[in-house]
Amino acid sequence: MPLSSLLRTGPRLGPGAIRLKPSSRSSTRVASTLSNVNGERSVLSSILIANRGEIALRVGRTAAKHGIKVTTLYTDPDCRAQHALSSPYAFNLGETSAYLDGDRIIEIAKREGCQGIHPGYGFLSENPSFAQKCTEAGLVFIGPPWKAIEDMGDKSRSKEIMTAAGVPCVPGYHGEKQDPAFLESEADKIGYPVLIKAVKGGGGKGMRIVKSKAEFQDQLRSAKTEALNSFGNDHMLIEKYITTPRHIEVQIFADKYGNCVALGERDCSIQRRHQKILEESPAPHLPDATRKDLWAKARSAALAVGYEGAGTVEFIFDNDTGDFYFMEMNTRLQVEHPVTEMVTGQDLVHWQILVAEGAPLPLTQEEIEAKIASSGHAIEARIYAENPDRGFIPDSGRLLHVRTPKETDHVRIDAGFVAGDEVSAHYDPMISKLIVRGATRDEAIRNLSVALEEYEVAGPVTNIEFLKAVCKSPDFVAGKVETGYIEKHREELFTKQPIEDEVLAQVALACLVNGSSSVSQTQGKFSSPAGSALGFSPGYQQRHFAFTEAQSSTGTQNSSHEVQVRQLSEDTFQVTVNGRTFDQVKSHSDRDSQVITSFFPHTRLDTTVIQEEDFIVAFQRGRQYRFTVPRAKWMEKALGVKDVTNSVLAPMPCKILSVEVQEGDVVEKDQPLVVIESMKMETVIRSPHHGIISKVMHKKGDQCKSGTPLVEFAGEDGA
Repeated sequence: MPLSSLLRTGPRLGPGAIRLKPSSRSSTRVASTLSNVNGERSVLSSILIANRGEIALRVGRTAAKHGIKVTTLYTDPDCRAQHALSSPYAFNLGETSAYLDGDRIIEIAKREGCQGIHPGYGFLSENPSFAQKCTEAGLVFIGPPWKAIEDMGDKSRSKEIMTAAGVPCVPGYHGEKQDPAFLESEADKIGYPVLIKAVKGGGGKGMRIVKSKAEFQDQLRSAKTEALNSFGNDHMLIEKYITTPRHIEVQIFADKYGNCVALGERDCSIQRRHQKILEESPAPHLPDATRKDLWAKARSAALAVGYEGAGTVEFIFDNDTGDFYFMEMNTRLQVEHPVTEMVTGQDLVHWQILVAEGAPLPLTQEEIEAKIASSGHAIEARIYAENPDRGFIPDSGRLLHVRTPKETDHVRIDAGFVAGDEVSAHYDPMISKLIVRGATRDEAIRNLSVALEEYEVAGPVTNIEFLKAVCKSPDFVAGKVETGYIEKHREELFTKQPIEDEVLAQVALACLVNGSSSVSQTQGKFSSPAGSALGFSPGYQQRHFAFTEAQSSTGTQNSSHEVQVRQLSEDTFQVTVNGRTFDQVKSHSDRDSQVITSFFPHTRLDTTVIQEEDFIVAFQRGRQYRFTVPRAKWMEKALGVKDVTNSVLAPMPCKILSVEVQEGDVVEKDQPLVVIESMKMETVIRSPHHGIISKVMHKKGDQCKSGTPLVEFAGEDGA
């Protein structure tokens, strides 16, 4: 049977699978007037978006485009967030966790006369109970049937269904027995390395790679704790861990009439903490026969559970053998769906709404394949507030400055924040998604590199510089990707680049513009007459600056730099950086854009310099530079700053899950000290060196701000 016939009619279903109603639809596009199975008009005119951030804004854009009234929700920390401000119909749910209050959300939707609820992704999007309650309340759940969510959300049950439907699965134990000793014995049978995975998990939470029998129980306990905190369920499955895997997923869509199509695949192999940061379509170096087989198996998975709407079937592809295995099915719209939209030219949110209204799918498989064949290549980069140099731990805080690349037909930005917004410690730290397209993969990578160089974010630490490094990595450019790519290329990706003297010169000149007394020591007289280009009189003599590079990835002592600036005339300066002198530097500044332009003897430079208190971020020629300014001891005392030289600090706002040491304990380097949770992610804080614990600052359950001391080590004198 030709593939096109298989994709139209569906494969034979395994025992126990649900058969969809056969389709009588022709290959023509759907008509503008929609009807449900009874022939009655069923068009949504008002929906509630049960989510936050960029996905709430993204769903709202499509709804507005098609004349659908949107109601949005927010919590106390999100009261000034962009999604809360995007609709005049916005309601406060209250406490931080209230996005999970399904009953309250349904109550608001009914009170506001909404006909449907779009759950976005995360939160309630894969909660079968919520989907069922929506239906029982007379609301259209813009997603799959609740039974399909339930079956696919349980990883053990989903494996049973896939095996029955002829979809290959990774060898492992997926049963109900959860005794730790029994699970260890199953891991022994499978053979190490194995993957421990939460049955109800997702997004890398409740997942651990176990390399040997000796570490199994520790990893199991950690995975169970994280799963219980994230999903309220700590049941685990054990699978064989493939050593050189790729993560390849297929976007599928099904309607109420038996139509099910695959809209191509996405390679999501570039990951950290088992979470994706780069996704692309089509998957590089994938044989065409394998590609089509993946599409067919993904459709088999959807048909096996009576699926409707958008879904993603995720596979593990073994780079060594070329085999692939079903991993899980995400019964919702994926974070990376814009990649598929770029290569198909379709609005998948609109497709979701059409299917929910009872319409057949807008395109046939043949039409989709034709679009994919002529659309080139697309890549999405997730812009996160996180620190790659410190294990990709999440960051939070106010966005002091945001400048984005210009959006075109080939560059798209789905953002949830603008400058001045607060990235909350309570939720996922994703700031935006940057999606690009090119005629070829090489062109798409070049377009992504350029767009990343134009993307400026100051405030919380972001992963933008790390993404730039990935885009320049030779193996990534060659398409040699796997889920362990970051770890295997760690030395290359985390190599610290030297700071050019011109960057430091520009930062010092910008500090003059800001009149910053906290970053310099003044020599000679200083005045600020109106009309002078930089605000300084020609009689000014010299100023001295000291800058320290922000924390390095190597953990070594950060470099400090000395800069002297002498004003020669109204707009001309002599700048000396670490002993190197630039003469006759002409400078002017645009205070609105915070860009300083300087004409050095050998080049012109435009540098964005953002300063807040003792923290400086500079952007020059596509790179970001972060500095801190050393405070004088007398200033620290005046401000009441506590000496934390011998302390281990909280790397982010967090909750203490457990304390692993006591006062007086002798600890070794990398020994666990405290286990914390932030943004539903568990992190083990380890000892930076050998030493004696003199004080434990917090107990289990405490909430801590970023930078709060967690434990103190005894000083050299033992105190």
